[in-house]
Amino acid sequence: MQYTRETAISKLLDSYRAYFNIFMFEEGQKPLTAICEFFEHSEKYVLSRKAQLWEAECEEFIYLFDVEHLTYEIFEKWKNYAKEDGMKRAHIGPGHMYTYITPIFICDFCDEEARKAIKKCRIYKSFQFSLHGWMDFHTAVFEVKNNKIDTNRSGKCVKGILKNVLFQEKRRRVI
Repeated sequence: MQYTRETAISKLLDSYRAYFNIFMFEEGQKPLTAICEFFEHSEKYVLSRKAQLWEAECEEFIYLFDVEHLTYEIFEKWKNYAKEDGMKRAHIGPGHMYTYITPIFICDFCDEEARKAIKKCRIYKSFQFSLHGWMDFHTAVFEVKNNKIDTNRSGKCVKGILKNVLFQEKRRRVI
């Protein structure tokens, strides 16, 4: 299927809506279209909640950007914005396990320099020697004119999700 930037973003948001809190942005804040937040709390205890063995807080922040032509400068500017904003939203401390910050750029065309920067992007931070968890930065670009998805190394899982959402037809169940 051939997408436009708007239809690709709409399809992604529909798939994220079940698990993420989605905050949409007005036309004046382009290229940022939406921020999707996911929070998970897990814990294990014995007999009562007072006898807690462990707890884990997991968070993910996805930033959807709508860009006609992605250049290196645009990528760097909004990558830095996503990192700073994601770190402000993160709840780092005891019980924190991980935070994933994921900017996804939906564009018509992507410069080769920007594509190389996306693939080489490596941002990772541990907190108190990982006792308070870590932050990993996943980034991806979907070039709608070529139906091409590129990610950084830690964003390979994002590539799989984008492929499943954008390119998999609904499978009919055969009995």
